[in-house]
Amino acid sequence: MLGLCTVSPDRGAAEGRHIEMSQQAKEVEETVEGLLLRLEEFCSLADMIRSDTSQILEENIPLLKAKVMEMRGIYAKVDQLEAFVKMVGHHVSFLEAHVLQAERDHGALSQALRKWLGSSGLPAFGNKLWTPAAPTFELPALYRTEDYFPVDAGEATRRAPSCQRL
Repeated sequence: MLGLCTVSPDRGAAEGRHIEMSQQAKEVEETVEGLLLRLEEFCSLADMIRSDTSQILEENIPLLKAKVMEMRGIYAKVDQLEAFVKMVGHHVSFLEAHVLQAERDHGALSQALRKWLGSSGLPAFGNKLWTPAAPTFELPALYRTEDYFPVDAGEATRRAPSCQRL
């Protein structure tokens, strides 16, 4: 009975190695297939990044350039406004100095004269105060706002002048 089922020891070992090698080959094949699948996913991701990059370059960059040009115009207007405000500040300081000088020249004299004449007790001076003829004051030539901020013809007719220069 022992003779019926005898397998040579060399043949059994070879078959065992063959089975073991085919299992290893399957594992290697599965690993290679997994790596190929991951490589395919990576390639599709790289293609998607390329398409997004080209979309950005073709669509978004020109929009950004247009916004940059628009902002440059705004910055130029802001610079002009800053220069205008600085100039107006200088003119205000100049006019304040002129007003203070005019008050010193004309205001102090007339007030002192009024006090002196009023304190004299004369009824003619109490009712009607004599004021000396004040020299006319020439307004210095300044800027015109319209030169810096032009007004449309339609808008100019709607606005009533708030202050007129004599």
